Amino acid sequence: MALFKLEIALPDRPGSLGAVASAIGFAGGDIRGLQVLKNEEGRGFDEIIVAVPGSDPTDLLDVLRQIGGVDVLSCIPA
Repeated sequence: MALFKLEIALPDRPGSLGAVASAIGFAGGDIRGLQVLKNEEGRGFDEIIVAVPGSDPTDLLDVLRQIGGVDVLSCIPA
């Protein structure tokens, strides 16, 4: 498994982070760390460390981009 640090923006409302966590699990990822960076203008900004199968996060990124209102701002090896 490879580790990636994701920075995401999502709606600041109940259930948004849960949807992201479920999507990560659906894609076979494992959350290893989470930090809430800030809340601004109805959006939450979080940093998530994720372990993904193999070394390519493309499947994970595709699943996250399908969630309404979620934007992947960056994805770098951790």
